[in-house]
Amino acid sequence: MLRTLRARSDAFPLASPFRISRGVKTVAEVVTVEIAEGGHVGRGEGVPYPRYGESVAGALDEIAAVRLAVENGADRGELQRLMRPGAARNAVDCALWDLEAKRFGTSVTALLGRPPIGATATAVTVSLDAPEAMAAAAGRLADVSLIKVKVGSVDPITLVRAVRAAAPRPRMIVDPNESWTMDQVAGLQAELAELSVDLLEQPLPAGTDSALEGFEPLVPLAADESAHVAGDVGLLAGRYQVVNIKLDKTGGLTGALALADAAEAAGLGLMTGSMISSSLSIAPALVIAARSRFVDLDGPLWLSQDRPGGVRAERGVLAPPESGFWGDA
Repeated sequence: MLRTLRARSDAFPLASPFRISRGVKTVAEVVTVEIAEGGHVGRGEGVPYPRYGESVAGALDEIAAVRLAVENGADRGELQRLMRPGAARNAVDCALWDLEAKRFGTSVTALLGRPPIGATATAVTVSLDAPEAMAAAAGRLADVSLIKVKVGSVDPITLVRAVRAAAPRPRMIVDPNESWTMDQVAGLQAELAELSVDLLEQPLPAGTDSALEGFEPLVPLAADESAHVAGDVGLLAGRYQVVNIKLDKTGGLTGALALADAAEAAGLGLMTGSMISSSLSIAPALVIAARSRFVDLDGPLWLSQDRPGGVRAERGVLAPPESGFWGDA
C-alpha cells in the first residue's frame, strides 16, 4: 500500500513573551510531519531546541534523510535505529503512532492497553520577570493546582516568595533552567521547603550534576536537560528523585515509554513536560502524563492561536483534543 511522508515548518506566535534564564521566546517554531497511507493520515510535531544543537532546517533535513525508508514501510522500531533522539524523530514517531491508530480504527491508548485520556491537570508557568510582574501573573493563577516558576541565578528566592504570596494554594515547581551552582542548591533548600516548593527542576547545568551524587535534598530534584533517553537512568538515579520526560528529548512516544519504564524500575518518579508547542505535541505527551505525578504541558496555552481541535484548558486542567485530532480514529 502506498505510503507518503510530508514534512514542513510551522510557526505559532505567542500571546505574550515566554522568559527563562536562557532567553525569551515569542514564536513557537515547529516541524510538522504527515504520513498518509490507505486513505488515513497520521500527524506528528517536533520542536527543535537550540540548547540541544537543533534547528528547524536541521530537523527537516533529518526527516528528509529517512523519508524513503518510512515510505517503504519502516516502522517505529526501525525508526529508533535510523534517527537519533530529538525533535525530528519525535515528529515522525508520533505520526506513525497516529497513523496506526487511524488505520486500525482504534486509539493509541487502546494499542498500549491503557484507559482513554481524560482531563489532565497541568502546571501553568510563571515566566521569569521582575518580582512584581511575577506576583501579578501568579495572582491570576491562584486557583490552579500546580504552578511552575521560572527563575535565574540572581536572587531566586525573592521571586519564589513573590509568587507564593500571590498564590498560596497551588503546588509549586521551581525551574532555574541549569542556572544555579551547587552552593545555591544546598544553601536554598530550607527556604524552598519553607515556601512549600514541591519540586526543584534541573538546577545545575547538565554535565556538572555529578555534584548531586548522594545529596539528600529537602525538596525533591527533577532531571530535565540531563534526562533524554532510557540509557540515562543509570546516572540519574543517584542524583535525582524525578525524571522530566519530554518527547522532543526522547525522540517520540516510543522512546518516552521506554524512559518511563526505566525510570520507574529505578525508583524514580515521573514528570511529563514539553516545549512551547501546539497541541499536536501535547496530545501524545498526555499518554505519559497519565503515569506522572507532575505534569507540565501548558505549551499551547502560550500561543495566540493553537491548531484547530487541540486541547482546551480551564483553571489549569486540560481537556483532551477533539476526536480524530491525534491518536484515535
